[in-house]
Amino acid sequence: MLHNMSQTVGAWLRHPTVSKMFSFGVIGIGNAAIDFGIFSIAYQLLSVPLIPANVIAWLVAVSISYVMNTMITFRAESGRVLRRRDYLTFVASGTVGMVANTVTLLLLSYIMPVYAAKIGAIFTAFIVNFAMSHFVVFRTPPRA
Repeated sequence: MLHNMSQTVGAWLRHPTVSKMFSFGVIGIGNAAIDFGIFSIAYQLLSVPLIPANVIAWLVAVSISYVMNTMITFRAESGRVLRRRDYLTFVASGTVGMVANTVTLLLLSYIMPVYAAKIGAIFTAFIVNFAMSHFVVFRTPPRA
């Protein structure tokens, strides 16, 4: 029973989209920590207002995310080459995630502590960012 379940999980994790989602998630955890840390420093220590603190944290995290995802998650699609155009496309598509993150942060901050709201906002942005990266930034070109 346990062996069969292990094989099923292994097969599932080998699925290309699931594998990419897992890699994107692991990188995202690191970037979420960076985002949260920079947000905390800006908001708490430097008294930067909520939205600018969130945007500053996002800009740093999205830049690191682009490099990591180019080199690891979407290495086949990117050839592990950092390109200005791809970075700008990644940032532009990530803007959708940042908007989702900021809206979630603002809405949740009315009903829970700001740092709990920030965690919820990061989770929301993960879903949006993976979809944008997978289907827009690093999509496989259609076969001719």
